[in-house]
Amino acid sequence: MAVNRVPVLKRCRSLGMDPVFLGIDKKSKRQLVRANRKTSEYGLQLREKQKAKFIYGMLEKPFRNMFDKASKMKGTVGHNLMSLLELRLDNVVFRLGFARTRMEARQIVDHKHVLVNGKQVNIPSYIVKAGDVVEIKENKKSSQRYKDILEVTGGRLVPAWLEADQEALKGTVKSVPTREEIDVPVNEMLIVELYSK
Repeated sequence: MAVNRVPVLKRCRSLGMDPVFLGIDKKSKRQLVRANRKTSEYGLQLREKQKAKFIYGMLEKPFRNMFDKASKMKGTVGHNLMSLLELRLDNVVFRLGFARTRMEARQIVDHKHVLVNGKQVNIPSYIVKAGDVVEIKENKKSSQRYKDILEVTGGRLVPAWLEADQEALKGTVKSVPTREEIDVPVNEMLIVELYSK
């Protein structure tokens, strides 16, 4: 599997975004020095796509497939894309506060610690539906790892479209998130324009 090995803070600097959206509370002391060149329209669109892929930890092919899926759904393509990205299992685990970062959430899902409606799912890109119950396996709940995670994520705000029970390490997807409920700094319309060329 391909892995992006570029340091996270360096990537955040180059994309002009805050590491907080990745669940990382570090700040880079360095400033990005750019030549005073005007970025082209294509450059802006490409940066938005790279930002979305980086935040959700996706590679080009699965991201493109998700865009194709979003364009077949009813409604605005950009909003559908953002909703589908938010409904990925690794993102839901992160949003519920069962992982410090999306990368850690992906690892937790990969290591078969997550149940969806009582069934084990180890596919990070699995799309959950409204009404699904996501929880950590019973035999893993008491491990020190989750106690440490909850210490860090305890104060994190859980989005309105999710309902979390931090003590039981269990959460419910109440509804499909609307664009207003997604706090990711991505202009999805630029991504739609890029792929529509």
